[in-house]
Amino acid sequence: MATPKSVPSTPQRLEGLDALRGFALFGLFMVHMPELFELYWAHPVTDPAQLLWHNVIFTLFGGKAFALMALCFGVSFFIIMDNSARKGVDFTGRFLWRLAVLLIIGLLHGLWYRGDILEVLALMGVLLVPFYRLKSTALIATIGVICLLQPLMWIQLGAALNGADWANRPFGYWGGTIPEAYLTGKSLLETVRQNWVDGHPFKWMFMYESGRLSQILGLSLIGLCLGRIGFFSQPERFGRVRLIGLVLSLIAALILWHSQGLISGLIPATEASRMPNALWSGIWSSLTDLSIMLTLMFGFLSLYYGPLHRGLNAFAAPGRMTLSLYVGQSLVFVPVFYSFGLGLHATMSQSEAVLLGLVAFAAQMGLAHLWFRHFHYGPLEWLWRAATYLTLKVPFKRKA
Repeated sequence: MATPKSVPSTPQRLEGLDALRGFALFGLFMVHMPELFELYWAHPVTDPAQLLWHNVIFTLFGGKAFALMALCFGVSFFIIMDNSARKGVDFTGRFLWRLAVLLIIGLLHGLWYRGDILEVLALMGVLLVPFYRLKSTALIATIGVICLLQPLMWIQLGAALNGADWANRPFGYWGGTIPEAYLTGKSLLETVRQNWVDGHPFKWMFMYESGRLSQILGLSLIGLCLGRIGFFSQPERFGRVRLIGLVLSLIAALILWHSQGLISGLIPATEASRMPNALWSGIWSSLTDLSIMLTLMFGFLSLYYGPLHRGLNAFAAPGRMTLSLYVGQSLVFVPVFYSFGLGLHATMSQSEAVLLGLVAFAAQMGLAHLWFRHFHYGPLEWLWRAATYLTLKVPFKRKA
């Protein structure tokens, strides 16, 4: 991988994509807050008023914000590769190195917070590279849709219904508990060790068994296709598509959501059918989450390119420094909830966590807007870009 002959220029931004990414970051943060950065599951609430806060946030954003991030990742992949191709440069090797740098950032972040998603996106991003060279956008979209339909879970479901031992083994993540080091340990080193030794493999086990890996690849491929057809670079061409997409995804979400109880009754609820029921429920939940995510995406973009453009454009600035804010959120709030810090996981209510999250994200938006008055990139974004090109000459501070 040769060192670039010139300093990489500051790329032109697609503010609609930045705003959508910022909205996804908001949704992800709002899941993390009532989840108390995973410690909620050590003592789930039973009070109906507090449970309402939890259920509303998780219905809107649980699994959906993460999915939006994966879709935006695929769009960004296409933009980076295509911008270089237009200059006659094959960016493949450098993009793989860019993913390696992201992996390192994710591994370091994962020592602090086991729920890190950066390393997952980095490794799954490697699978995107061969698809860029495929000329058929329809073929890429078809493969993406197949991934979203959870083919491995369908195969396991069929095998489980036929009595295969391997398919009827309980998911490994079912036995997971919140480590005591997070709840009562007083040393940061205890948490770091726990995150690496047990948290790291647990995360990957969950990602695989829950179908998240297949979903990430599928959404990233769909994002690649959206980039290829100019969905964000030529938004004026897709006004009707956004409205039709919003209506169809909303109808699908309502049907899938309200039919969950009916669908679950198709397989008898016996001990022998425990895994088939779990797999069937997992597939249905994945499709439900996908339809809600599409509703959020088409709804947000319809309003962004319509009557609420000025207000929703506030999400563009945090969307430009998603990496810095995502890592910064856990750097600040993991010590708030974990025992090596303030240990508020045991006393903070769901309503307090949600309200704190809203205030904290508003502060992040303000910080992002102020930051970009003086700088071209967020701090980690600049570091990532400098490491990608192996040069410190990447523009950072704006000229007065």
